[in-house]
Amino acid sequence: MALNYPRLDNASGIWTMKEVEEAVKGGYWPNAGARGLFGGGSTPSDVNTIDYITLSSAGDATDFGDLAMGNTTQGGGAAANFVRCMWGGGQVSPARKDNIDYVTIMTTGNAADFGDLTQDTNQPSTASNAVRGVFQGGKDSSPGDINTKVDYVQMQSLGNAIDFGDLSGARAQGAGVASPTRMLIGGGVAPSVTNIMEYITIANTGNHTDFGNLTAAKANLAGVDSSTRGAFGGGYTPTHLDVIEYVEIASTGNGIDYGDLSATRNEPGRSSNSVRGIFGGGQTPTRVDIIEFISIASGGAVTDFGNLTSARSMTNGNSNCHGGLNDGNQGVVNTS
Repeated sequence: MALNYPRLDNASGIWTMKEVEEAVKGGYWPNAGARGLFGGGSTPSDVNTIDYITLSSAGDATDFGDLAMGNTTQGGGAAANFVRCMWGGGQVSPARKDNIDYVTIMTTGNAADFGDLTQDTNQPSTASNAVRGVFQGGKDSSPGDINTKVDYVQMQSLGNAIDFGDLSGARAQGAGVASPTRMLIGGGVAPSVTNIMEYITIANTGNHTDFGNLTAAKANLAGVDSSTRGAFGGGYTPTHLDVIEYVEIASTGNGIDYGDLSATRNEPGRSSNSVRGIFGGGQTPTRVDIIEFISIASGGAVTDFGNLTSARSMTNGNSNCHGGLNDGNQGVVNTS
């Protein structure tokens, strides 16, 4: 039979201890208070601000703290597990960074040093599961140079990043999405704008494999995910875009158009839970503070969520309930 449990985005209801144990083991324990964080960015001045939202309830972002040691940065990649969110790389104009900063998501305060990437990089593509955060490509310390490097960290333990493998070619300004087992990168500049998608199995180090193609070549887009579906929104071709498209992460294939942002948007930030894909900030071409969301399962029109604490682009974010952290269960468990 099917048992209807509270969903990941709605924790109302009374659970028995046995149901709690099953939910924790199964990966569908509800997380109604889960947070999405947005860190750094450009106003156009580089900023060190970290904002947070509660993903299950719309509203304006609240100040969380600042990136480590007051570092201002734009273009850093963000990864998260159930406890920590971290930002790696980025640019303090004009210098690239190798720093990795982290915060404990359910507290507030300034970020602390986690370690370093294997090299300076700006605008890497990132995603994570509960164990590993992966940073893919980016622009290295020589202006204009783009690298193929893929690094990872063990998110529960402070320390420097480790070499994971390589992209199929040099790439920056792409977007990452993840399930608990796979990570995809979509789009970017390589050095021209590309529509390539490729993937890795997060638990196994090695090089990327071809996945398919986006509906158009685009860069500076944002990736949101449930544990089964990844969606890519906004970006430029170099014309600014409002298109949102999706893929089924467990398969391979091309992106499918299934919605639009409220306006064309370049360099938005992102966050997500199992239901909502959230886009924050960006350029239209003026910088905006808008936060809006789409239903990852169904697509369609976006819904207004609220506003960031300031209008900015190149802010990057993540959450403690994104697609890499759950098994995709939406509240129904088959026990027969």
